[in-house]
Order: sequence, then structure tokens, then C-alpha cells
Amino acid sequence: MSITMTLRMDEETNSRLTDLAKATDRSKAYLANQAVSQYLRDNEWQVAAITEAALAAESAAEDQFVAHEEVMQWLGSWGTRDEKTPPLS
Repeated sequence: MSITMTLRMDEETNSRLTDLAKATDRSKAYLANQAVSQYLRDNEWQVAAITEAALAAESAAEDQFVAHEEVMQWLGSWGTRDEKTPPLS
């Protein structure tokens, strides 16, 4: 089952979509649907992975992570005479 949806796009994107629709003998609606489907495939896994990692980090023991300040001091020392060793958890 399909639904009707309205979207706004800039003129250049619309022109490119029109050109591609003509070149491929497809409707603009078909191409827009394909583009949204591809976008979802490309991004849903990333959101799920970030959520899973955040939950794992929240439930992990504190000694499994290094404090932000320590990491920033280490990174700030890169390329200097007093380059620090990587902080350990």
C-alpha cells in the first residue's frame, strides 16, 4: 500500500530529478521513493549502532573508559616535545 506525501526541494534538485526521470524513463515519484528507501538503508543501521553503543557505555564499569580531559591533554601534546603517552583506563 502506498501513501501520498508532499515534499519541498530546491529548484536545482528538482531539475536534476526531472532530468534523471526522463533519462531513465521513470517517474519522479518512483525515483524519490527509491532515494528515500536508500537513505533509510544507509542510515538506520548507524542510528541503531550508536544507540546500542551508548547503552553499552552507560552500563559499563567506569574503569573501562578514559576521562575526556585526559584524552584531550594527550591529543594536545601530539607533535610537541613533551608528547604524552596514551592514557589508559
